[in-house]
Amino acid sequence: MYKIRRATRKDVPEIIALLANDKLGELRENFKDPLPETYYTAFEKIQADANQHLMVLADAKGSVIGTLQLSFLQYLTYQGGIRSQIEAVRVHPHHRGKGLGRQLFEWAIEFAEKNGAHLIQLTTDKKRPEALAFYKELGFTASHEGMKLHF
Repeated sequence: MYKIRRATRKDVPEIIALLANDKLGELRENFKDPLPETYYTAFEKIQADANQHLMVLADAKGSVIGTLQLSFLQYLTYQGGIRSQIEAVRVHPHHRGKGLGRQLFEWAIEFAEKNGAHLIQLTTDKKRPEALAFYKELGFTASHEGMKLHF
């Protein structure tokens, strides 16, 4: 039915299509055919880094219908602990409401725990209240105030 697996180079266009498929994503992504080479360069760097896990949720035909990136960050705090960071979570609009986002998160949480992370964290844009509600439903708490400085 559905399978969570590591992304491959051939998945990159479908991943970028998912990332660009909302009001915020369409402003920051450059989804066109052919896809700009910058995406493939980034993909190769992600694949080469053992602390990065770009994952896809594929249907029975192999089409990408969901994605997330899970990163492992070594810290000195928490006695040299490892944090896991979830980024770029998307499920195709036609497949939402079927528990697939939850399936992706359950995979990520279990994988992070098995690989020594002491916590898993994420950020969400304040313009995505439905995402915030979903993360709270999964047990995440808004314990910190996040800030960004764009260049």
